[in-house]
Amino acid sequence: MTVEPLGRRERKNAQTRQALADAALRLFLERSYEQVSVKEIADAVDISVPTVFKHVPDGKEALIFDGGVERRESLLAAVRERPAGMSVMSALREFMSNRGPFLTDPTPEIRRRTELIMNTPDLRDHSRKLWIRCETPLAEAIATELGRDADDLTARAVARYVLEIPQFLSDEADPRAALDAVFDLLEHGLHGTS
Repeated sequence: MTVEPLGRRERKNAQTRQALADAALRLFLERSYEQVSVKEIADAVDISVPTVFKHVPDGKEALIFDGGVERRESLLAAVRERPAGMSVMSALREFMSNRGPFLTDPTPEIRRRTELIMNTPDLRDHSRKLWIRCETPLAEAIATELGRDADDLTARAVARYVLEIPQFLSDEADPRAALDAVFDLLEHGLHGTS
């Protein structure tokens, strides 16, 4: 399958969207999310407020996120393209362990961005919405990998539980240890945990 290059308009829109994300993140980190208006972000990119909402219709909280496309695609790839012999749950554990609060040695930039999201209720809620939007495609991918129907209850439950992990565990003192504990529970049940 050949991927067509983006046209001029699509490239320009992507550049504007990236400029908005960069400006919003910089301003949020400098002054806090609550202290920055959409107008200030628009001014930083030299566009109008209506143009901001043309590019980011989900509102101010969506400005530093990619709309969930990368999240969904990489999550599905983790399941579909996992190494031979690796279980679906192991692939999901590995995927989650490389995200935000579960990284063991994040760069300073990733640490600051993650802390901003986790410490800002509106950003945290928006992040959760982006995770939950992945539920149906993830459940279908899990069901396919398990050889079950697309609406299989077990696949849907696993998808729901896994996608709630970032919100559920982000306040833990050691999010990575908590992630491993939850995945141990999901993989082995109560009898398989200490």
